[in-house]
Amino acid sequence: HVQLVESGGGMVDPGGSLTLSCEVSGSSLDDLAIGWFRQAPGKEREGVSLIAIGNGRTDYRDSVKGRFTISRDIGKNTVYLLMNNLKPEDTAVYFCAADDALTIATMFRLRMAKYWGQGTQVTVSS
Repeated sequence: HVQLVESGGGMVDPGGSLTLSCEVSGSSLDDLAIGWFRQAPGKEREGVSLIAIGNGRTDYRDSVKGRFTISRDIGKNTVYLLMNNLKPEDTAVYFCAADDALTIATMFRLRMAKYWGQGTQVTVSS
């Protein structure tokens, strides 16, 4: 049974930074496509950044490229999202999500995954 537990959310000023963590249990990171989605009030859930199974190729939505960096620590079975130069439009609940069969392209396109964390709030406001 795969479980994802996020941490690291909070409130920051515009231009600030936060790092989100997602600790995985029940599976090895090597066997999962994994990453982050977010959902702001009144808006649809959207993919933010994902890491592919195997080669660990990463992908990002255009609005966060150059500001966010996704990484994984296989030994700690944990995925991270470093978020720099945060903007008010980044405010959302961020969810860790993973799948053992879908490609990250499909996860982005369909906004879906087999496993989900409980979410962590990120608020960017002065």
